[in-house]
Amino acid sequence: MDIAPAPARVPLTFRGATEADVPVLVGLVESAYRGDASRAGWTTEADILQGQRTDAAGVREVLGTPSGRILVAERDGEAVACCQLEHRGEAAYFGMFAVRPELQGAGLGKVIIAEAERTARADWGAREMHMTVISVREELIAWYERRGYRRTGELTPFPYGDERFGIPQREDLAFELLVKAL
Repeated sequence: MDIAPAPARVPLTFRGATEADVPVLVGLVESAYRGDASRAGWTTEADILQGQRTDAAGVREVLGTPSGRILVAERDGEAVACCQLEHRGEAAYFGMFAVRPELQGAGLGKVIIAEAERTARADWGAREMHMTVISVREELIAWYERRGYRRTGELTPFPYGDERFGIPQREDLAFELLVKAL
């Protein structure tokens, strides 16, 4: 009797994203953060932001950044997660992190962020990883803190009025810088 392996046991592979990945990446990021589909996972922003999280132009902009890349995590040839990495001097920036909602909570996020940190150290000699998180996302920030990130208290205003970043449902949104020594 041939039994297919459980999804959690199929290994992840990592590769750099290409232009051909843009529609898949937009769908992956949108599904992880916005709309009803995002509610299947725990990273949803649906209660604080409506509208889009990213679009094809935004993903292409990241892909076109000479100092950056998007890592795609695949399982059995299917994109299940992604993240943006950008070399910024002695630091690397980590963003656009998304795991398919139905796979969240199974440990994939830990594997993805570890690979992103390894890549930033190995490819760029980065000494720190930086990221920004919406400051009211306490559960998400706590998750990052358990991975060694620390809150800096350094806030950047949310770009209210710029619907490329979503339509805020609250008036107290800001991005907080989180940092981890690599």
